[in-house]
Amino acid sequence: MMSSKMPAQKLSRRHPMQRLNAPERGLSALLHAASLMSFAYNFRYLYITPNPVNESYGWHFQFLTIIGLSLATLTSTTGLLSDLTLSSALFTAKNTLSITAAPINILISILYWSLRLVDPALVIPEWAPRLPQAIDWGFHVIPACALTLDLLLFSPPWTITWIPAVGVSSFIAFGYWFWIEKCFGVNGFYPYPIFELLSLKGRVGLFATSAALMAGVTTGLRSLYEVVNGKAVVAKKRT
Repeated sequence: MMSSKMPAQKLSRRHPMQRLNAPERGLSALLHAASLMSFAYNFRYLYITPNPVNESYGWHFQFLTIIGLSLATLTSTTGLLSDLTLSSALFTAKNTLSITAAPINILISILYWSLRLVDPALVIPEWAPRLPQAIDWGFHVIPACALTLDLLLFSPPWTITWIPAVGVSSFIAFGYWFWIEKCFGVNGFYPYPIFELLSLKGRVGLFATSAALMAGVTTGLRSLYEVVNGKAVVAKKRT
């Protein structure tokens, strides 16, 4: 009797459109644990590497990259806890966090590598220590990849349209702008050199473009999810 209930209980934790079982003490837990080890390695680098930012107002949270890494860490921690406890509440919390964490980390990767391709001096201050390649990837590649895999393979579908995506993205983009201006007022420098080069109108344009790009990433992830897992079909009632 017990054995016949186990498969049903396992399936009940998985949405019909979800590619792989989660929460689960298997592949899902492995992805979250591996992600957290990478994130911890990069946070350790921040603590042990001499950098003027270490003593400045806002610490490394002046960088959008570190804000994104923190969101990724919170999301993966919640995901791992849900795997270990098989808690549906923690699983729901992880999925809610990933809706913001995944797009913002993909946006960070796009902006960082695009600007670096144009000129590394746009995103890397002269006074900042140069990043080893493994650390660079840990900041600007691995969080986006890990969260995307989690969202596509271990998460149920979510419904988000263009207008809410624009609203959330605009709030994050201009909230970050307010934050770095506050830090600039105390520290006298911007975390990214590109902010120094742009006028006020230029910074407004940059953040507006970033908000639109993040909204596009969010809706693009939803479309990609449907490609990977299929699209829900709502049956119409017969009259």
